[in-house]
Amino acid sequence: MELYIKLIDVILPVFFVIGIGYYLGKKDPNFNTDFITTLAGNVGTPAMIFYTITSTGVTLETFIEYFTYALIIIGGFAVVGLIVLALMKKDFVSELPPLILPNTGNMGIPICLFAYGTEGLGIASAIASVIILLHFTLGVLLAKKSFSLKILITNMPIYGIIAAVIVLYYDWEVPGFVVNTTFLLTYATIFLVLMSLGIALTKLKVVSWLNASILSGVRIIIGPIIGFGLIKYLNLTGLAAGVLLIQSAMPSAILTYLVGSMYSEKRVVDSIASVIVTSTLMSFITCLLYTSPSPRDLSTSRMPSSA
Repeated sequence: MELYIKLIDVILPVFFVIGIGYYLGKKDPNFNTDFITTLAGNVGTPAMIFYTITSTGVTLETFIEYFTYALIIIGGFAVVGLIVLALMKKDFVSELPPLILPNTGNMGIPICLFAYGTEGLGIASAIASVIILLHFTLGVLLAKKSFSLKILITNMPIYGIIAAVIVLYYDWEVPGFVVNTTFLLTYATIFLVLMSLGIALTKLKVVSWLNASILSGVRIIIGPIIGFGLIKYLNLTGLAAGVLLIQSAMPSAILTYLVGSMYSEKRVVDSIASVIVTSTLMSFITCLLYTSPSPRDLSTSRMPSSA
């Protein structure tokens, strides 16, 4: 019983805040999220990436290690996704992103925070960094059928990643005021992105529940199986294994819809939206399974102390 109570302590806060956003979106369909998304995307997310990578004990070697692991997992996602889309006779180029790009930022980072405290944040952010880079490189390439350097260089989270890697490379000590500022922005951003996720879910519609359920199952079920396989192959344990499993089990990222809506035809965009909604709903249940570390691990989980 104690284990399940601790699991609820990890999962419930995340979905409660998502629920607040969903309620606001339903109450006011014209709720304008432009300010929230702009603030979170251009200020909060870069600050969160910088803080979680530079202030949680992550070394450059650890960052590179999990950055590489994430690329391997994404490769596995891509192989499975291509096979499934081919069997379903779907556009396996434009509709691939929601199968290979999980929501490691909006949902993965907060869940890792509650499950493993600040120790898990750095690893979670290293993995999320890969997904962010892929959204604005591979994601745009698949949707637009061409690469856009302009989109990449105008994406502010990229600079958060670059700044963090430079600090790790030179082993610089981050000034206290920078640590404290990015600390505040990090936890403000976690609330904002979860709430905006809830609002976004009210605007997305499911076109075909059958197709969406099949593709969501690939994302939610096959994803963590691939992650688990890598964990076993590398003989990872404890926090490292837990964070990698959680991040590989996340539902499809909202950003795949935003990128798709800019460059893909409506049929494809509707399919992507359907997968995002369905996989997020399915994750309400599956997250309980994939955030089930040992009682010992859960008993040491904690909220971070202030910087």
